[in-house]
Amino acid sequence: MMRFLRHSYTAIILGFLYLPIFILIVFSFNASKSRAVWGGFTLRWYEELLESEAILDALSYTLSVAVISSLIATVIGTLAAYAIYREMRPLERKLSMNLTYVPLLNPDIVTGISLMLLFIFVGMKLGFSSLLLSHIIFNVPYVILTVLPKLKQFDRNLYDAALDLGASPAYAFRRIVLPEILPGILTGALFAFTLSVDDFVISFFTTGSGVNNLSILIYSMARRGIHPTINALSTLLFLTVLALLIAVNLRTEKRAAKAKSEV
Repeated sequence: MMRFLRHSYTAIILGFLYLPIFILIVFSFNASKSRAVWGGFTLRWYEELLESEAILDALSYTLSVAVISSLIATVIGTLAAYAIYREMRPLERKLSMNLTYVPLLNPDIVTGISLMLLFIFVGMKLGFSSLLLSHIIFNVPYVILTVLPKLKQFDRNLYDAALDLGASPAYAFRRIVLPEILPGILTGALFAFTLSVDDFVISFFTTGSGVNNLSILIYSMARRGIHPTINALSTLLFLTVLALLIAVNLRTEKRAAKAKSEV
């Protein structure tokens, strides 16, 4: 009986999370604009999606910001995590971690308004650059928190042994430390990319006229009524993120299996 209840509970939770996405995907192929009536199968909304200049421009800005910000945030976050783990004393490490948690716990609207005021104060025109910088800033803490657990699992004696054998710190980090924490780095990069694509509140306050990402565009379109092209766009975004997640997991599992076989 308890086993049945556990399975039922899991099924309900998974259904609650993924059933709306499944319905969205199904209705992205609906020939009718109605969200309640099935009018037959069609690819019309995907064709309109590819012909919409506004959506393609927003997609271009979204992917550009997501890719660039996730790469930069991954590099900064990885180096910061390594510095926190190896170079700082316990008190400094504790203080740095508390400061790292603040952006995560801070409401997005506070972060967005604060960054907007900062950019205006320093005289930066709101646009692509301000949007990119804001995404880098809020992505870095997430990368730090995904890389740190891998560093804590790493045997520091391996790094010290490499130094004793004549390796430079940079070479030892590249050849010894980096391969061991690579799964955490990839997870952080994927996490940063997903957060960047998904973000609306911070982007809304830090972008300027003529620069819209997909979340802002979808918000403006939804205010006039949900158009089926939004379903098609959301479907493509979901499948893209899902494919990236599967690719990262397969790579991680393959690497773990290879390491296990070598042992």
